[in-house]
Amino acid sequence: MRVFFDSSAFAKRYISEAGTDKVLEWCDQATEIGLSAIALPEIISVFCRLRREGKVDDTQYRQLKTLLLADIEDAAICDLTPEVLAQSIACLESNALRGMDALHIGSAVALQADVFVSADARQLEAAGRAGLRIEAV
Repeated sequence: MRVFFDSSAFAKRYISEAGTDKVLEWCDQATEIGLSAIALPEIISVFCRLRREGKVDDTQYRQLKTLLLADIEDAAICDLTPEVLAQSIACLESNALRGMDALHIGSAVALQADVFVSADARQLEAAGRAGLRIEAV
């Protein structure tokens, strides 16, 4: 089963918070993990913010980054293709979304994800309208 995670959901794999258990369960069930190309910089941004705020130290930051980079080696990473951009624009025109959220949906549609996992209710609603099976974390 191809499970697509937006950045807000996949970050929970590394940062323990509400929804982490569900994300780990979906990772275990997945035969393939799907991510948008924008997920890596978005998640690294979260790690950097946590380091700036003193919630993780330099060593923990490097460990988190190393884990993420190892995990995405086996993931299906969707580039920003014309198909992804067209789907993203269609999502923006029919939903109240931020641009990055629409790119995640467009990527999931392009990858033909079996499940779209997110912590964002508005994004999940739009993903459902785009024909994706959705799962909130």
